Amino acid sequence: MADPRKRMPRPAPVAELLAAAFRGTPAEHRLRELKIWQVWSSAVGEQIARRATPVAIRDGLLTVTVSAAPWMQQLTFLKKKIIDKINAAAGEDLVRDILLKAGRVVEEALQEPPGPPPKRPLSAEERQLVADQAAAVADPELREAFASLMTKHLSQGQF
Repeated sequence: MADPRKRMPRPAPVAELLAAAFRGTPAEHRLRELKIWQVWSSAVGEQIARRATPVAIRDGLLTVTVSAAPWMQQLTFLKKKIIDKINAAAGEDLVRDILLKAGRVVEEALQEPPGPPPKRPLSAEERQLVADQAAAVADPELREAFASLMTKHLSQGQF
């Protein structure tokens, strides 16, 4: 009897699996927005990346912390060019505007997105949503992992 599961020619990257799992949900857009942190340094160049770093994105508004007032003024003039470069490097229009704010630019922050927000308990509706969504996954181990991931993201307000 033939195996009903289709074999993949190669292992799929986790990013592709998550994109497929969250397709059609609000989380799909949030996953795509993470590209901004991946392309930031190459899009803006090393000189700017050492003095400015993205800290948040919401509805196309990218918040960037800048280390000094002269750099903030310079980046104000370069906003359009930076937006174009980030969107081109990300392969889609993720940023429509940039909000610059003064702050301390930490070297480690150039490589990683900001840490997760604090966790909160899930509401009864959210727990039911997790159960309903996970029920669609046939494999028990994958179902459990999916439910855990969804619970984690809901508790951090990322959906």
